[in-house]
This record gives sequence, C-alpha cells and structure tokens, in this order.
Amino acid sequence: MKQLLATGLLAATIAFAAPVLAQDTIRFAVTDIDGLEELQQNMGPFKDAFEAASGLKVEFFPVSGRTVAVEAMAADQVDFVLTGPAEYVVFNARLDAQPVVVWERPDYYSNLVVLDSSPVQTPADLKGQKISFGEIGSTSQHLGPVTILAEAGLTYSVDYEPVFLNRNVAVEALISGEIAAIGLNRTHIESITEKFPDQSFRVIASGEPLPSDLLVVSPTVSPEVVNLVRQTFVDHGPDLLAAVTSTEANAKFIGGGFTTNVDDTDYDLVRNMFANIGVTEFQEFVGE
Repeated sequence: MKQLLATGLLAATIAFAAPVLAQDTIRFAVTDIDGLEELQQNMGPFKDAFEAASGLKVEFFPVSGRTVAVEAMAADQVDFVLTGPAEYVVFNARLDAQPVVVWERPDYYSNLVVLDSSPVQTPADLKGQKISFGEIGSTSQHLGPVTILAEAGLTYSVDYEPVFLNRNVAVEALISGEIAAIGLNRTHIESITEKFPDQSFRVIASGEPLPSDLLVVSPTVSPEVVNLVRQTFVDHGPDLLAAVTSTEANAKFIGGGFTTNVDDTDYDLVRNMFANIGVTEFQEFVGE
C-alpha cells in the first residue's frame, strides 16, 4: 500500500509539474507581414524547418502591424515576434520583451538619394528642402536618414520639411521636383532602380550599419523554452536560413545569418536615433 501510495503521489507530482516545465507549442508573429495567408506563404518553409529541428510546434499569429503585435503580446496571445530594431525598442520599453536571436541583414544601412541630375551634393544642401521618408518610425527609412541629416547639422522639421510617401509615389515626386531627396535603405534603392529604369539616382550620403531585425520573446515564456529556441538557431542556423530565404519576400536576409549573442544595449543606437526626431520615451510607436 505504501509503495502504491508513493507511486501515485509521484505520478501526480509529475502530472502537475509537466505544464509548468513543458511547452510544446510557441505562438509566432511577424510585424511586417499582414494576415495569415501572407504569413503562411512567406514564413511557411521556416515554420516547417524550425519544427523539425526543435521539436516544438509553431502556431502562426497573424497581425496587421506593429501595434497589434505589441498588444497581442501584452494580452498573452503571442510568445515570439520577429520585428525590426525600432519596433523592438517599444516592445522592450512597454513589456520588457527580450531579444533572443538577431536575424542579420547584410548591408543594412540608410541612404539619402537624389536624382543624378540634382544639384544637391551633400546632406547640408538639403536645407530648406522637402524630403520624403518611408514609414514613420522605420529604422532604415526614417530614423537612419534623419540621423544622417542631423550629423550634417540639419534639425528635424526645422531645417527641412519631412513628408512620408509611398516609395513609388516618392520617386514620382522626386522626378517632378516636388521633393528634393528620399531616405531609403540599400534594397529599396535596388527596387526603385528596377521600377524606374529610365531614371538615374545618386546616393549623396550613407549611414553606419544598423542593428538588424530580431526575434523577441514575451517575459511570460519560460527560460527553458527560450533556451531551446535559441539553441535551435545555434545548432541549425544554415538550414533555418535556407528555409527563410527560400521565399522571395525574405530576400533581405540572403547572405546573413543568426546571432544569439545579443543584448538589449546593442539597440541603444536606435534609441539615440529616436532622439533626432524628438522622441525620448518609447511606450508608443511613432505616428500611432
């Protein structure tokens, strides 16, 4: 009887402890992919490769932007989010979300671009001009180009007029003379060069390399699960990268890799960039 009782108690203890120690499914979102269909199309190969390598199941959680993603994490609806550097700063400030794995983007830096025929030669020449940036708060399309201008002595919204136009619309405005320059990253320059083959563009200044995108985790996820996710990238990085870059939408990661030795302070550069647009608190996304 004593042996049976002891066995029963042990089984009950294990059954009670299992949900605390084990998590076989992780909920995963990407801030710049809108909707479940696009998420499955762009990240499906990665999901399959990660599940095979880790033994965990991945449950996609579609979001319609960065604000929905951070609110979903706050509501304990999502565990891991793949997001950009500027977005991470807000996740960390609001939720104490932590970096897990950096998804390296080769040649990730900001540029100021003009028409080749433009008289503008340096960022300082843009004083008094109208400049288009990408999405408000974007690391490479907004904060980075503004930082280039700040380093040239130009104050945001004082020495020039910032506008936010769709990329192709911005190029049209550049061609018509409505704006003087566009803030872009390298892959965007390749894109507009392909879409506007009759135009010649010139980079007047480039910024320093930017911190890359990263996988962040909710503080509610157990350390054991976080360590398993991190170790999976360590052990199976090449296979996971091949899966990620098998879809055209993830071409920005081609030639990159994964870095698990990451710390919150690695993103202080982004926090300093925010200061150039007058933002020093990070509880909300800029422009939302």
